[in-house]
Amino acid sequence: MSESKGGLHRPADGAAFFGKEVKELREALGLSQAQFADKLHYKQAQVSKVESGAAFASEDFAAGLDRVAGTPGVYARLRVKLRGQGHPEWFIPYIALEESASGITDYSCTFLMGLLQTPEYAAAVFRAAHPRESEEQIRERVELRIRRQDVLDRETPPLLWVIVHEAVLRTCVGGAAVMVAQLEHLMTSVRSPDITVQVLPYSAGASPSHLPLTLVSANGKPHAVYTETPTHGGQVDHAAEVVAAAVGTFDRLRMAALPEQESLALLAKITKEHANEQHRSPPAP
Repeated sequence: MSESKGGLHRPADGAAFFGKEVKELREALGLSQAQFADKLHYKQAQVSKVESGAAFASEDFAAGLDRVAGTPGVYARLRVKLRGQGHPEWFIPYIALEESASGITDYSCTFLMGLLQTPEYAAAVFRAAHPRESEEQIRERVELRIRRQDVLDRETPPLLWVIVHEAVLRTCVGGAAVMVAQLEHLMTSVRSPDITVQVLPYSAGASPSHLPLTLVSANGKPHAVYTETPTHGGQVDHAAEVVAAAVGTFDRLRMAALPEQESLALLAKITKEHANEQHRSPPAP
């Protein structure tokens, strides 16, 4: 999904602000980072990342803060408020789902999903969607998108299953160099046991879905469907019949897509084709 339409609310640095609050709490309690991490049941490295603003605190992390501080819901509500800054209002319900998900299944038929995009690819996507915005505005959009990828660094990240149409991989977004880096990043990402990527090839014919589609699971069970259109933004739907229909669509998409190893082979082939095009292109002036 892209959350690329709609106005951008200029964000404060929510991660840095929240990190400052975390550090002040720890110091008020007279604890070292190691002691604080032990009470939160997190590694010291994660506490350090949150305090410095390098990572946005997870939902569980904020709940741990409230438990340790004896402030029911205070840090959890602050986190939700700060996390939503910068995103279009219609996208915030999906952000909340994404962060607490046990699994995310995505079908990409226009652009690669945001959780797997490189900054350069994301910037090219946003420039195409918002040609009148300044580079500063584009940079802010990219930062928000890349920050969402923190969810993949949780101690228990969601199981991510992505089915991407071959057309997405062949579309030269941002130029050949950007595509090479993006597809190499995608191939590196699937080394994680938590990430699976399948390619729906041209040879599969008509797709079971004509629009991007995301199915979010909670506690191991399908929970909500997210859909997005170019003109109306995105929508989260929890209705049982909608979720069931999405499960069926993804079953058909998995069957039509190439198996994992064949998908990786096609990814490598397309990456090489973009690389060849990069070498043929004249150097930038």
